[in-house]
Amino acid sequence: MQDLSLHILDIVENSINAGSTRIEVRIVTDEKADLLELFIADDGKGMDQAELEKARDPFYTSKPGKRIGLGIPLLAQAAREGGGEFSIQSTAGGGTVLKARFTMSHPDTKPLGDIAGTARLLQVTHPEIEFIFEHRTTKEESRHETKTRRSR
Repeated sequence: MQDLSLHILDIVENSINAGSTRIEVRIVTDEKADLLELFIADDGKGMDQAELEKARDPFYTSKPGKRIGLGIPLLAQAAREGGGEFSIQSTAGGGTVLKARFTMSHPDTKPLGDIAGTARLLQVTHPEIEFIFEHRTTKEESRHETKTRRSR
C-alpha cells in the first residue's frame, strides 16, 4: 500500500466485517519527537488469543472465501520499515485495538495520504457505523464524530 490512509481503510473495513458499530481512528503527529502514531479501536467481535496470534500471519484470514489476510501484517510491516513498532490487543467479544508507531523522518515511513478522503468514503459507504476521526499535531487538533440513527 502506498500510504497510511489505505492501511486505515483496510483495517477499518476489517472492523466493519467483525461487526463493529463504533470505530475510532486517531492519528498523532509530533514533529518535535519525530513520531507518528496511528490508533484504531473498534467494538467488534474481537479475537481470542489463538486467533490474535494467527492475525499476524498473512496466510490466515477469517473471511469466508479468502485465502489470505494482509491488512494487519502489512500495517505491522509498514511500522517496522518506518523505524517504529506495531501492537494489537483484542479479546473475544470485546473489540480490537491496533497501534502503529513510525519515525517521521525515517525514509521508509509512508506518507499519510488522503486521510480526509478516506474518512469521507467510510462515512458515506457505512452510514450505520459511528466513526470518530481525530488528528492531532503539535500545532492543531481536529476531531470529527458521526452519530448513527438507532431505532427506538
